[in-house]
Amino acid sequence: MGLNIKMRSLLQVVLLSCLSLFADRVVAGDLHEVKAAGVLRHIGVPYANFITISPVNGKLNEAGFDVDIIRGFAAYLGVEYQFVQGESDNVYGLLTGQNAKYIDHKIVFGKRQKIKGDLVAGGATILDWRKNIVDFSDDYFPAGIWLFARSDSTMQPIIPSGSIIDDIKKVKEQLNGREVLGKQYSSLDPALYDLKSAGAHVLHTRADQKLHEMVLLIIQNNAETTLVDVVDGLSALQAWSGEIKAIGPISEAQRMAAVFPKSSPHLRQAFNTYLKKIRADGTFNKIVKKHYPEIFNFYPDYFEQKQTAQKHAS
Repeated sequence: MGLNIKMRSLLQVVLLSCLSLFADRVVAGDLHEVKAAGVLRHIGVPYANFITISPVNGKLNEAGFDVDIIRGFAAYLGVEYQFVQGESDNVYGLLTGQNAKYIDHKIVFGKRQKIKGDLVAGGATILDWRKNIVDFSDDYFPAGIWLFARSDSTMQPIIPSGSIIDDIKKVKEQLNGREVLGKQYSSLDPALYDLKSAGAHVLHTRADQKLHEMVLLIIQNNAETTLVDVVDGLSALQAWSGEIKAIGPISEAQRMAAVFPKSSPHLRQAFNTYLKKIRADGTFNKIVKKHYPEIFNFYPDYFEQKQTAQKHAS
């Protein structure tokens, strides 16, 4: 009798431990772990229309392009969706357990931290250095870095030549002695585009300033020009019409994707399969049109190529 009581107590301890593990996982989960836990944890940073945070009925509500994409992925897996808000300087640490920055053309690892999510999505640009620490899904959104200036700047928008390399060269030829604002350790880090060698006076935002504040900072005379993701720039041109101008590209064409820890190959593959499905049934383009209706006019080739490739694959 006493032995049975002890066995039941032991089983209860084991059961409670398992429940606790699933409720608060300390590692990023691959597909099996996510399904077992019954929740997909989406790490994201508020940025443009990719992720927005706003108060609704007394609590913060997340929305945006990537939120819709990942909510759909959670439903596809048959699990609950959970949003985990990060910052641009800790988002990869929340995914892998260790922060990393790109400084002087090399990866510098920071302190370890608690893992709080299973994937990152929110205007995440595929960069070569990031591939050393995480894995990317198939790309699903075009990107590129442009130089924007206040309208009173003497810098002039370039006339597109048809060659992105030549266009970048034309922009950099105007940078000697000019202030260029960027954000370290992000896709808007001037170090990624070798702007100092063009004679630019590089400035950096404070760590607490957000990517979507870059244009506002130059309007407020914190610098003459700033680096901006072209998609964010399209929204800025509408919001600040007459106060800013687009000078031209600083980077070659880039791509955005969802980000996974290297320990989650099956979850990444499941996402790629889901992405193919929503491209084929039209759901993906509906989400794009909802949040970025103008993007089809600026990147028609990208979406047409993806649609054609999907039809051939089907």
